[in-house]
Amino acid sequence: MYRFLLTPRWWGINVFVLLAIPFCIFMGSWQLSRFEGRVQEEHAANRQAASDGSEAARPLDSMLPVNKATSGRRVSAHGRYGTQLLVPGRQLDGKNGFYVLTLLRTDSGKSLPVVRGWLPGKAAAGKAPAAPRGEVTVVGALQASETPGDNGVSAQGGLPSDQTAAISSASLVNLVPDRLYDAWVTLDKADAGMKAVPASAPDGTGLDLKAFQNLGYTGEWFVFAGFTVFMWFRLLRREVEAARDTALGLAPEDSEPVTVSG
Repeated sequence: MYRFLLTPRWWGINVFVLLAIPFCIFMGSWQLSRFEGRVQEEHAANRQAASDGSEAARPLDSMLPVNKATSGRRVSAHGRYGTQLLVPGRQLDGKNGFYVLTLLRTDSGKSLPVVRGWLPGKAAAGKAPAAPRGEVTVVGALQASETPGDNGVSAQGGLPSDQTAAISSASLVNLVPDRLYDAWVTLDKADAGMKAVPASAPDGTGLDLKAFQNLGYTGEWFVFAGFTVFMWFRLLRREVEAARDTALGLAPEDSEPVTVSG
């Protein structure tokens, strides 16, 4: 009854099924590993960004350029504060406010954007406390330059000359004459009268749309594998039933040709 499995047609079907099932399982497992990797990456990034300050601060230049491994790590830099800017439209603890951003001219001659703290309300230069005078050493979490439009960073234009929408060297280079680091630091402890701005996880980590696409593709590949098995059994069942009907003489006879008399 199962001799039909040895026909060329069924040889082709069986080979296809034997290749398709492990391929679908492999692709589904690979997509699942990508999703799990992003989950682990998010947890690691959040732990790093939410450091409790127990890690010893390292010199700024030793942690550059900023990447996933260095973003959120504690660094220190020495210099003098210079130009001060405001970053409007920033939320903290569910309240609207702004960052106070001050450039620290370091011993290397380059300036490091330092977020000294956050204040509630509309950005106004009169609200922001002046930066400390003289030489200072700052300690805080290293952050990568922001990209306008990503992670809630405003792409607003037409701001006053003492304000910037994004904390990035590309944006600040148009506002100040300083040579800038392609990075910024948020202080562990905000200056008097302000709240400290917590570090954030670097771009490209976390459960973004791509991560959930990986999870969706995982389900699709496993569904394809199951559907392949289902169709194989369905074809097999139909073939067995047809062979049984033929053996019992129940197979439908070929219809006689119809003649049309003129």
